[in-house]
Amino acid sequence: MRLNRRHFLHLSAVGGGALVLGPGFWKKAYAAPAQPGPCPYGAISGSADVNGVRLPAGFASRIIARTGEVVPGTGYTWHGNPDGGACFATGDGGWVYTSNSELPVGGGVSAVRFDGGGNVVSAYRILGNTVSNCAGGPTPWGTWLSCEEWDGGHVWECDPYNPSQGVRRSALGTFAHEAVAVDPEGRRLYLTEDRANGRFYRFTPSNWPSLASGTLEAARISGDALAGTASLSWYRVSASLPAWLQLAGLRTSAFNGGEGCWYDSGVVYFTTKGDNRVWAHTPATGRMEILYDDNIYPDSPLTGVDNVTVSRSGDLYVVEDGGDLQICIITPDRMVAPFLQIEGHGGSEITGPAFSPDGHRLYFSSQRGVNGQGQGITFEVTGPFR
Repeated sequence: MRLNRRHFLHLSAVGGGALVLGPGFWKKAYAAPAQPGPCPYGAISGSADVNGVRLPAGFASRIIARTGEVVPGTGYTWHGNPDGGACFATGDGGWVYTSNSELPVGGGVSAVRFDGGGNVVSAYRILGNTVSNCAGGPTPWGTWLSCEEWDGGHVWECDPYNPSQGVRRSALGTFAHEAVAVDPEGRRLYLTEDRANGRFYRFTPSNWPSLASGTLEAARISGDALAGTASLSWYRVSASLPAWLQLAGLRTSAFNGGEGCWYDSGVVYFTTKGDNRVWAHTPATGRMEILYDDNIYPDSPLTGVDNVTVSRSGDLYVVEDGGDLQICIITPDRMVAPFLQIEGHGGSEITGPAFSPDGHRLYFSSQRGVNGQGQGITFEVTGPFR
């Protein structure tokens, strides 16, 4: 995949929905971590709909695809273990939803293309023959970065618009990659690592926006992140060696099970599942804050934090791996509440939350499906998103 200037400008124009930049999350300067409160959409229904989804009044769900079955309206068979995803605008008013496959053999990424009315028009493969593709992230130039979650894992850059085979971006390091977020203002990438002693990384390209070469670093945290007074410093890591072989000799900080990562309006948000925390890093100032910690409010609905995304309203949507299989909202007023819940999927996890470019549709998957039996299901939710 060559990214010359013309390619970059073209994808920037048609892929404008790749990063939904909200109205500026967390305008309150380093307030207390989020606490349980009311959902802006009201309580979720006491009973599930025909698809097993409990939703607030006014919202509806449909199933887009199931593992091992042909995606309706196409000839393409949907992959197993659907995981991280994102939406990309197309030039005709439609969009593409990408979905990783976290299979240890085969892996890769599939894509579903929608027209402007939300109808499925095609589905196809954009990456294959990779390992445990977990999460990832969209780029401002309209590509999808797919992360391999194992100690020898890499990041693959994929074209979401056409059947293709992605390009391995070795300069982004060798480790158990989980997710990546691109900061177009600072011209850097931020990456999470899904290990109990994983690190939080940043990558500075040598020649923006090319990811062929650059500098990889791991963070050290200083100060009190719960009080919003912490900051980060950075230490170089070699991309040519597995990261876990190098970190013992560096003064870097461990983050317990790095998961989802998303950039919005000058802030990088990421989660750590080992301690059920949601973090916020402001690259322009170096500040680091804990936005949510379930130990502070034991009655909070959000547990098993995983993938994240931000809506146009500035709400942070966090999905659960386990727990009671909810997608929860953390509002800019720092209230956390359930938005939806799937029933009958014990043993599964929710993955891949992503909004359509117009903000009216939310996509996600149940990775292992009903009763965790292995048939992943990919959903769409429509309704009066604020």
